[in-house]
Amino acid sequence: MSDTDFQQLRAERLAALRAAMARNQVDAFVVPSSDPHLSEYLPGRWKGREWLSGFTGSVGTFIATADFAGVWTDGRYWTQAEQELAGTDIKLMKIPSGASLQHIDWLAANLQPGQTVAVDACVLGLAVERLLRDALAARGIRLRTDLDLLDDVWADRPALPPNEVFEHLPPYAVMARADKLAATREAMRQLGADRHFISTLDDIAYLFNLRGADVNFNPVFVSHALVEADTATLFIGEGKVPAQVRDRLLADSVQVAPYQEAATKLSALETGSTLLVDPRRITAGMRAEVPKGVRVIEAINPTTFAKSRKLEAEAAHVRATMEQDGAALCEFYAWLEPVLRDPNRAPLTEVAIDEHITAARARRPGFVSPSFATIAGFNSNGAIMHYRAQPHSCAVIEGDGLLLIDSGGQYLGGTTDITRVVPVGTPSASQKRDFTLVLKGLIALSATSFPRGTRSPMLDAIARAPIWKAGIDYGHGTGHGVGYFLNVHEGPQSISPSTPPDPHTAMEPGMITSIEPGIYRPGHWGIRLENLVLNRVEQTTEFGEHLGFETLTLCPLDTRCLDLSLLRADEIAWLNDYHATVRARLSPHVDGAARAWLEERTRAI
Repeated sequence: MSDTDFQQLRAERLAALRAAMARNQVDAFVVPSSDPHLSEYLPGRWKGREWLSGFTGSVGTFIATADFAGVWTDGRYWTQAEQELAGTDIKLMKIPSGASLQHIDWLAANLQPGQTVAVDACVLGLAVERLLRDALAARGIRLRTDLDLLDDVWADRPALPPNEVFEHLPPYAVMARADKLAATREAMRQLGADRHFISTLDDIAYLFNLRGADVNFNPVFVSHALVEADTATLFIGEGKVPAQVRDRLLADSVQVAPYQEAATKLSALETGSTLLVDPRRITAGMRAEVPKGVRVIEAINPTTFAKSRKLEAEAAHVRATMEQDGAALCEFYAWLEPVLRDPNRAPLTEVAIDEHITAARARRPGFVSPSFATIAGFNSNGAIMHYRAQPHSCAVIEGDGLLLIDSGGQYLGGTTDITRVVPVGTPSASQKRDFTLVLKGLIALSATSFPRGTRSPMLDAIARAPIWKAGIDYGHGTGHGVGYFLNVHEGPQSISPSTPPDPHTAMEPGMITSIEPGIYRPGHWGIRLENLVLNRVEQTTEFGEHLGFETLTLCPLDTRCLDLSLLRADEIAWLNDYHATVRARLSPHVDGAARAWLEERTRAI
């Protein structure tokens, strides 16, 4: 489809939406980037914001009125949104972070008393719904949450995904389902709850030791769950649970029920019962189903804490997975670099990078899928933080510059996420300076020690300090939690200035987090370096336990991009030690050109 045709299609969709709004006497319709499980990555059925606007980023809110349409998104997506919204009447509304709720302020300021805002409660987070309702009520604006206007205008809207689930089995599943359920019930008991409703897909996958393929890149499945004192119910699409898996669930007192019955089950809870829900991880629609006679306790899902704190046996599997992932990257880079040096080669595009890096991982044991869409951005495209190369528009990699590659894999023994930058031709002095500053940020945080329980957002400034000193900053968080053969982004920890330092963000042993500082120069180049690290108890003193980071990711950092004059002796020592570890851990898994590349790129400086 040509750009002109696509622009016309979006205009037709917006016109149809406005007609539906008029029929229902709605003055503003809100489409969040969300589903009934408040997921980051969405099944096709709930990609309404993308369907209406054409903006494909994973964070954003679409609002339409009779004479306005806009998408609110943060700095990671501004360049992408400008490109994808070009030629339409849909305006990019820039916000400081993905957690921003400036669209609520806009609604309150731009609508008049007596007007109506509509948003589907089935995809609206409870915590956000409360803020929205309060802000609109203060201005005399009505909020309706009983309408899903997308159903009125999206004729070929995708159905629920039909993929079967499968069990995550030993040796990789190191804790039995029955034990996880028992631990969850103990946490419920301590909070005073006899029932617990869960909607977040990675929490459910973790709790039941199940995995699926309903969402691209994340091995989860569309479902809800209700945990009670002696039983649990998994609400899931019919036909998605194979008979043998259903039998093993029943052996652990887990019933399987149709997905649509979750709301009915909530509405039938007995008066006097006590229900635990997480207000940040349940929709307003599901919360509204709970009868008034049920006492509701609001607290973070116990499974959110449990899955973030990897057991030692899980950490051992992740280390082994990192060796396989690192070996795959050695093979990939051993192929890539000679191609880049060959003056007679056929044109190499950013799309080809994704194909070859995924193929290298696919040859490794335990590989299941990529963990997100590979970002391969050459020069100016590397400055687009969540860039996705497309066959019709991707860059040809030629001349001098920098190639940023952010990629990852889902393996039975863990989830990987790594960013490296490769020089193409001869990097400039300015590029080397930026690369070295980013490396200094990576080293600064990787080498830090901090008291157990430190709120994760407080660590962000450590990585930024060397970059700030040069008068530079970057527009994304420094680190996110990473799952264990689960979502590549998970909480509760987040090393980001936009995350409130709430008690649940405390750093605890066993958490796996990314460290990924960057520098982006729009129109020129982007640099991001990313490793995954594991929280470990480093020392215990009279002041308590102090944690440090064990670097898990195993892949060389390209020393050809360094300005050595900017590195201190201790930073050079850290880099040499890291490269010695990478060489020792990966050498047994590679040979030939891949091993030669590994030895060359881990040579001490």
